[in-house]
Amino acid sequence: MKETIDQKKQTFQITSLAKVKEQLFHWAQSFDPVCYLDSNAYGHSLYRTYEGLLAVGQQNQFSYYLSQNDPFEQLRSFHKKSRRWLFGYLSYDLKNKTEKLSSQNPDYIQLPEMHFFQPVYLIKIFSNQIEISSCKESPAELWKIIQAIPNTPLSHSHFPTIDPTQIKSRISKADYLKTIMKIKDHLLRGDIYEMNFCQEFYLDPIDLTPASLFDKFNKISQAPFSAFYRLNDKYLLCASPERFLKKEGQQLISQPIKGTIKRGKTASKNKKLTQQLLNSKKDRSENVMIVDLVRNDLSRSCVPGSVQVKELFGIYPFAQVNHLISTVTGTLAPSFDFVDALKNAFPMGSMTGAPKIRSMELIEMYEQSKRGLYSGAVGYITPEGDFDFNVVIRSMLYDADGRYLSFQVGGAIVINSVPELEYAECLLKVAGIRRALCDGKERFKD
Repeated sequence: MKETIDQKKQTFQITSLAKVKEQLFHWAQSFDPVCYLDSNAYGHSLYRTYEGLLAVGQQNQFSYYLSQNDPFEQLRSFHKKSRRWLFGYLSYDLKNKTEKLSSQNPDYIQLPEMHFFQPVYLIKIFSNQIEISSCKESPAELWKIIQAIPNTPLSHSHFPTIDPTQIKSRISKADYLKTIMKIKDHLLRGDIYEMNFCQEFYLDPIDLTPASLFDKFNKISQAPFSAFYRLNDKYLLCASPERFLKKEGQQLISQPIKGTIKRGKTASKNKKLTQQLLNSKKDRSENVMIVDLVRNDLSRSCVPGSVQVKELFGIYPFAQVNHLISTVTGTLAPSFDFVDALKNAFPMGSMTGAPKIRSMELIEMYEQSKRGLYSGAVGYITPEGDFDFNVVIRSMLYDADGRYLSFQVGGAIVINSVPELEYAECLLKVAGIRRALCDGKERFKD
C-alpha cells in the first residue's frame, strides 16, 4: 500500500548517529503526541528493521477506555481508514476485553487503555541516514531546522537527584515475601505452574523534566526496545530489553524473556555468571513454560504446523543484567490479519504466567496497583499491516499534572522460587532506574 500523496518524503545522509538522535529528540519535545523508539544499536538482534523511529504530532488519533466496545475492532477500523503509519500502545488491562477478567486495583496514572495516532511527521533512523516524511513543511526545510539544534545533551539538572529513601513502595518487603509464599501455595495446589508477580515503587509528589530523565535513563540502559511516549501530560520512559511481537509479511516473531542474572564486572566473571544462568534449572523451567505459552498463543493465528522455536535459552547481554531469551516464530494464516495476531497473543505470556487466565486472576488478587501501560506494549503499525511491539518493562510512568512517578517491577514465581531471591531480582531489574533517579545510590527504603 503506497503512502498517500499528501505526504512528502526525502532521505538525508548522516555522519554522526548519536548527534542526530540528540537533535531529533530535542526537536520532538515541542510536539504532542510523541513516540520515539530507539534500538540503541543493540548488536544482538537478528530481527531489527530500524535503528530508530520518531513520530510526532497527529493528523488523527483515537483513545480507548475499557467502558467502550471492542478496542481491537476500533484499531482495525482506524487503520483501514488511514492506511498510514500508526504509532501507539496497548495497556495490560486490555486483557479484560480478550478474556472475562476485570481490573479493580487503583490506577495512579490513568492513561487510556489504548492509544494510536497517525503522525504529522515520521522520521526513520538508520545507521548512516534518515528518512523524513512530512505532511506539512518539506523534508528539506525540516532537516535544516533539526540540524540547527545545538549538539548538546539534554540537561540533567532539571530535576534533583533523588534520595533512595524518598521512593515509596505499595507493598513492604515483608508483605512482598508473604505474598510470594501465598502464590507458592497456589503452585503447590496446581492452580498455576508459573505466575508473574509485580510490585510498584513511586515518588509523590515529584517535579521533573521527562525528556531529561529519559535521556539519562536511555544512555544508562542502552536497551534495544527503548521508548519515549508522550500523551498530553502523561509520559512513558521505557528501556525495555524485550520484544512482544513483530509481524513482517506473514511471519510473526515473539522473543519472550525468562531468566535473569547480574552482569559480571569483568569478562571472566560475566562468563561464569552467564553459564550459571544457562545451567539454572529454575530459570530454564521458567523459560520453557513461557515458550510453550507463546507457542500456544501464536498457534491461534498461524498456519497449523508453522509455529517453531527458532532459539531456546539464548544468552543476551544488557547493561545491568544477562537474560535468557527464546525466539518463537510462525506464519500468519490467510484468514487472519495483523489485529488478530495482536489480540490472540495479548497480553504477553512473559508478564502473566501459565495457565494464562488463572495467572491473570491471581495477579489481580495479589498486586496492589493497576498495571496500566506497564507490561503492555508500545510500537508501530505500517500501512501494509506489519508491526513491531515491545514489552513495557524497565519503565517509568509520569503524570506531570499530578506530579506522580511510578515504576513497577516483577518476576516469574515458580515452585522453587526463594522469596528473598525474588525480591533481590526485582531490585536488580530496576538498577537502571535507580541509577537514573538516584545516581546509583543504594537501596530503596523497604
